[in-house]
Amino acid sequence: MNVLIYSAKPFEISLIKEENKGRYAVSFTERRLSLDTTKLAMNYDAISIFSADDASSEVLEKLKAMGIHYITLRSTGHDNIDLKKARQLGLKVANVPSYSPNSIAEHAIALCLTFSRKIVKAQHQTLEYNFLLDDLIGFNLHQKTVGVMGMGSIGQVLIKILHGFGCYILANDIHKNEQLIKDYQVQYVSKEVIAETADIIFICLPLNSNTRYLINKDYLHQLKKKPVLINIARGAIVHTEELLKALDANVISGYATDVYEFEHGVFFYDRSKEIPEDPILHQLLCHPKTLVTPHQGFATNEALQAIISTTFENLDAWEAGKDSAHELS
Repeated sequence: MNVLIYSAKPFEISLIKEENKGRYAVSFTERRLSLDTTKLAMNYDAISIFSADDASSEVLEKLKAMGIHYITLRSTGHDNIDLKKARQLGLKVANVPSYSPNSIAEHAIALCLTFSRKIVKAQHQTLEYNFLLDDLIGFNLHQKTVGVMGMGSIGQVLIKILHGFGCYILANDIHKNEQLIKDYQVQYVSKEVIAETADIIFICLPLNSNTRYLINKDYLHQLKKKPVLINIARGAIVHTEELLKALDANVISGYATDVYEFEHGVFFYDRSKEIPEDPILHQLLCHPKTLVTPHQGFATNEALQAIISTTFENLDAWEAGKDSAHELS
């Protein structure tokens, strides 16, 4: 099987080669999949794509015409691929349904603590030999009311960590997990109750038609306690322009995020020599009440190894003429 890896990053190429052990003819391109780069897939049987790649309807049609049969995502989220179109074309698609929820949940906590204890400001001050504490007063997590939106594998790990801090935990999901209620005193409530009572809100939801711009002007103005919002899910769950307005109006105390709604083609690349013409991103990065990381929540050794291992499980199944256990279409 000939396999092309789109959006190949230097930190994953050596791991992919090691996992492959020569069994497939694997090639790499740092370019992301788009309508313009589909031509690179000529003479390949399968491609592997990342969350920043564009696998929309027209792109899939071109891939199918070039002889692509299989698409394996090196991610859990699959909002970047038109699964309905893939099924119509007979393309088999699989993802990595779970690799390391701990890595992302731990990054959420890192964002929270970095923001609450003003670590970035402290670092800047100490580098200038300024050791005053006047502008570094933070807040405890202990006994704070924390809302967690989305109780998938990441949300569940996050709950356990927050319980260790002594937080009062509110959860919102379409299904209740009775074990979490029993073991961690989680209360399942509506999004409106979280808006009214939470000091901190973690967003752990998948992006779909129901969650796109869930955090919009209306929801932001329901917030009662000026909470800190932390997004380790997908950027488009939050309407960034409205969020920036809410920050300016002191409706929320801060926004810490690992994602951005218009990050495709920007995050995962060095844009320091060619600054993107994106005024919304500029405001988000420069706002005094924000903390932005470049979609690095998954970037641990353990998570990367799990992603690559599952990617090859998908390829192995297809090579053997079987369905993958992780197929989406």
